[in-house]
Amino acid sequence: MALAAEAARGVLGSLLRDFPSPLGPEDPLPWSAQGSAALSRAEAPGELAELARSFLGGRNAPPPLTASLIHAAIDDVLQTDLSVFKKQSVEEEREGDHGKFTLLDGGSLQRCFFNKLRDICCEWQKQLPSLKSPKRFLLISSHAIRNVRRKMEDRHVSLPEFNQLFGLSDDVDRAYFAVFDGHGGVDAANYAATHLHVNVALHKEILKNPTEALKGSFQQTDEMFLFKAEREDERMRIEALGGCVTYMDCWRVNGTLAVSRAIGDLYQKPYISGNADGNSFELTGSEDYLLLACDGFFDAIRPCDVVDLVLDHLKQNKRDGLKAAERLVAAARENGSSDNITVLVVFLRDPPDILADSLGDSKSLSADEGSKDSPFNFFSSEMNNQSDSHTTTKS
Repeated sequence: MALAAEAARGVLGSLLRDFPSPLGPEDPLPWSAQGSAALSRAEAPGELAELARSFLGGRNAPPPLTASLIHAAIDDVLQTDLSVFKKQSVEEEREGDHGKFTLLDGGSLQRCFFNKLRDICCEWQKQLPSLKSPKRFLLISSHAIRNVRRKMEDRHVSLPEFNQLFGLSDDVDRAYFAVFDGHGGVDAANYAATHLHVNVALHKEILKNPTEALKGSFQQTDEMFLFKAEREDERMRIEALGGCVTYMDCWRVNGTLAVSRAIGDLYQKPYISGNADGNSFELTGSEDYLLLACDGFFDAIRPCDVVDLVLDHLKQNKRDGLKAAERLVAAARENGSSDNITVLVVFLRDPPDILADSLGDSKSLSADEGSKDSPFNFFSSEMNNQSDSHTTTKS
């Protein structure tokens, strides 16, 4: 605990040395100005948090400090009169699905946010608050490659400090992980990676009914949750609306998209649904890890083969799980995947314990025996041996 506090104070002191005074109106922002365009009040928390996470991460700030600083600074910003940031260079009001809303000037808002962040650093350098870390064991391995595609359209998010980032102080230990697989560009995946978790945390049901909070937040953020269109229930839903599902190298909705649920794709509505499909279950404590990946992985690797790949990696790497995702990505590429590949492995138990338990078993279950009663059965398509593409979140 003392070492963590010392590291936190070191980061605070370094930031204040580099920024001894608040930013003025003409001072450059401490991060890329790419996100300085107009944004709505609802978009502000996600955009500001994303900028700060990258900025503080680049300064090697401990994750609990990063999350707590961002929460405190955004809370301060949202309590100010945001009308002073109203953007005048464009139409001030525009019509949206939820009525009219005011556009804010992103650059001015970011300067205000950074100055709030700096002020909090000054306060915390004098008296550092208690920085709580997640209670449960989580070891996160992630890896993503563009592969042979021209652009990288996958995005992934890892937030083990979900409670700290949003100031949730009850006894429930929450974490959030997601993989977003973009198609036709990266804009929807970027937007989802920035805003979905914010809307989940701010949803009125987050404390009592996180499942409902998650589903409602997908709809709210117009987020991407992919499902392959070959599923019989999806084909029936689409055809009942007057659309069609045809086979053109793979099953495609109206002959174009290989997914039936995605946010965005305005001209494919209502056949492409923005309502997220999902599943919910309680962990028993016996689970080894959670795997999230895009279709660039699942089109090349069967879910039932993942177990052997992970165990083989642990055996060959002295029980170190940090590069397990890298091994899985390599396996997908070796099996012929030419798509973007993103894999996120969240170990729920210490990898040495997982390996020791596996070596202690005289034999393992077959793929069918091991998956019959598994809550992860939704990973498998009943229509063929190919796997659905998944964007999975957990809170």
